[in-house]
Amino acid sequence: MTNDFEYGVDSRYKSKKEKESDSIALMQARLDRMKNVSKDQIVRAKLLQLKLKMENYLKESANDDNSNFTGFLQVYIDAIYSKRSKFAKDINVTPVFLSQIINNHREPKEEFILKLMIHSEKAFKNIGDFHKKIWYQVYFQEKISDTMSSQEQWRPKIEKQVKLSEVIAK
Repeated sequence: MTNDFEYGVDSRYKSKKEKESDSIALMQARLDRMKNVSKDQIVRAKLLQLKLKMENYLKESANDDNSNFTGFLQVYIDAIYSKRSKFAKDINVTPVFLSQIINNHREPKEEFILKLMIHSEKAFKNIGDFHKKIWYQVYFQEKISDTMSSQEQWRPKIEKQVKLSEVIAK
């Protein structure tokens, strides 16, 4: 007999038909449960998931497509709002300004990040602890990573401009 457990195969089933029947029943139970989930529960779940992803990004510097400031910002806004323009209005910026930040055509100003920080505090108030500094940490972590990974491009030019006129003894 092979070790089915090594491949994640459930050995409780005596036939393929029995296994398929249970799979269908499980999927139906999941769908039935999803029908009863409220919009608030979905938003809460999305925000908690975002928080965990951001914290993981800061711990491990994960580097997938949405592991950056604007990726997290998009997920945050889309979890709460049906239209990004509503978010822009709530934090008193123009939709064009917000779009430029999301599409990396403009760097967020400090005031924008401060507004985002306060908005997040309010959004997470009844959900769970959301550190005030996390948006700053994510933003600057990305900047540090970008700067360090692009040294080959900027370093030769900058290095020519830097001298050490004082000798430092060992």
